[in-house]
Amino acid sequence: MKEATTGALRPVYLVMGEERWLVDRVVSAIREAAAKGGIAGFNEDKFTAGDAPIESVLGAARMLPMMGPRRFVLVRGVERWEKKDDGDDGEGDDERGGAGGKRGASKQVSPLDALAEYAKAPSPSAVLVLVAAKLHGQRRLVTSAKKGDFLVACEPLNRRALPGFITSIAREKGNPISSDVADQLAELAGPELGYVVDAIERLSLYVGPKQPITEDAIAQVVIRVRQSTVWELIDALGRRRLDRALAALADAYDPRDGGLRLLGAVSWSVRQMVKFESALATGASQAEAAQRAGVAPFKANDVAQSVRQLPKGALAGWMRMLAETDLALKSSRRPAQAILETMLIEMCSR
Repeated sequence: MKEATTGALRPVYLVMGEERWLVDRVVSAIREAAAKGGIAGFNEDKFTAGDAPIESVLGAARMLPMMGPRRFVLVRGVERWEKKDDGDDGEGDDERGGAGGKRGASKQVSPLDALAEYAKAPSPSAVLVLVAAKLHGQRRLVTSAKKGDFLVACEPLNRRALPGFITSIAREKGNPISSDVADQLAELAGPELGYVVDAIERLSLYVGPKQPITEDAIAQVVIRVRQSTVWELIDALGRRRLDRALAALADAYDPRDGGLRLLGAVSWSVRQMVKFESALATGASQAEAAQRAGVAPFKANDVAQSVRQLPKGALAGWMRMLAETDLALKSSRRPAQAILETMLIEMCSR
């Protein structure tokens, strides 16, 4: 992204990873930078690996630009050439002696190796961008990209990094967001960055210019349930009041998202309780525990009461059940509300 901003582009980039939002952002930035000084789209070629032969890709990269300083050549789905290589021993009929061929003929260079060879002496007037979801780390193209420093990693962010990413994007929109609210949004909207960024965009429009993104805004825009309702549900579970827990679920359940957003809200709250309990166990005061757990000061007493009324080890069991429920919601054919009801029954019984 820095190189695209300064215009100091490399002749080859291998953009690899499964986080589509990052991939698209990198490709867009490189494309825009490569087009500067020329006519947009005039010196541009786009290919999909497997649909176009490698000769066409290399030919486009070696072609001189017209009415501009650079050519931009994009190849998506490069991993498709790896699958083709893995399914082929690389020896044609000539090498096996079939179809009238001769044994001992040289092997045909694979498309990935041809790209690695091109990267050794690329055209200085072209920017070749190769996009792959995943390639084997021992491929010549990958090792060359690492050694030549033209590999751009676009892997999904881990859970710990997601709140910081949310804070950064919200700041770009001009909307401040507190760390605990960013953590809540990470739980509800993550892990795919495309959905996270879309949620921030909608929240920014909802709260208005320079206004903070709050829990209430998330309740209105991202999930149709307020955090107070979630805490009512948590309190009912802590008191083993299954009737109240099921009633809270019935009020908060939204069939449009299959219960996943509600489960995310509950998971976030339980995680706060785990952090709170852990802090108290190390000798922290109630106020310090609330700060470490990201609990608002006015909620500290309620959280402390909920934590203290639970038997030892209950929260660990809850976390396990929440993870199992998340898997069931994504893979089971049972109705989502029935899965959540079963989870509440088990959480109350234990």
